[in-house]
Amino acid sequence: MRLRSEMPEFQNVTEWVNGEVSKDDLKGHPVLVHFWSISCGICKKTLPDINEWREKYKDANLKVVGVHMPRSEKDTEIEPVKETIEKYELKHPQIIDNQHAVVDAFQNEYVPAYYLFDEEGKLRHFQAGERGLQMVEQRLKRVLDIQN
Repeated sequence: MRLRSEMPEFQNVTEWVNGEVSKDDLKGHPVLVHFWSISCGICKKTLPDINEWREKYKDANLKVVGVHMPRSEKDTEIEPVKETIEKYELKHPQIIDNQHAVVDAFQNEYVPAYYLFDEEGKLRHFQAGERGLQMVEQRLKRVLDIQN
């Protein structure tokens, strides 16, 4: 996805966990869409950071949506994914995307990957990999108009 692209719809989702949201539901809110996989160790290591941001910036109206992107046939087993969502206390909406419909809509190739959208639903920042967390938070503060 290119910067300033419109947020894609969440369509053809295998299953939603913690409630379903649409692009329209998120309008007017900054949104972080986080791609992760159960078989990705780095992803699991960063999940607590995502939870921390969800809580830390909720008063700034940040919305977070997780997308589980399977990287192998084993990753498509839904129960272990749900157990991981519960274990890591991912209380925000989670998409289980076994057909890669959302992955394809976002043109995403990586886990972990972070897509940050502004209140108008325009992509303001993309980051992938473990080292991207600090950069994502800096951009998040900018989108939320929070001074350091």
